[in-house]
Amino acid sequence: MTVLSFDDEGVDVSYEGTEFRLDRALVEDAVDKPYPEITDHEVLQIVEPDPALSGEPRRIDDITA
Repeated sequence: MTVLSFDDEGVDVSYEGTEFRLDRALVEDAVDKPYPEITDHEVLQIVEPDPALSGEPRRIDDITA
């Protein structure tokens, strides 16, 4: 299970027992959108090769508000 924790500067990720940080600029470059407009589903797709996406995608701006 992958756990994503968002803040204004990036995303803390726990993936298959490994914890790491994706900085805001890295996420923006990977998705080619401004950080607040990126969704949790898009970040999950960066981390996992074939994620099981469920529920509605949420914008980072809404998550960190």
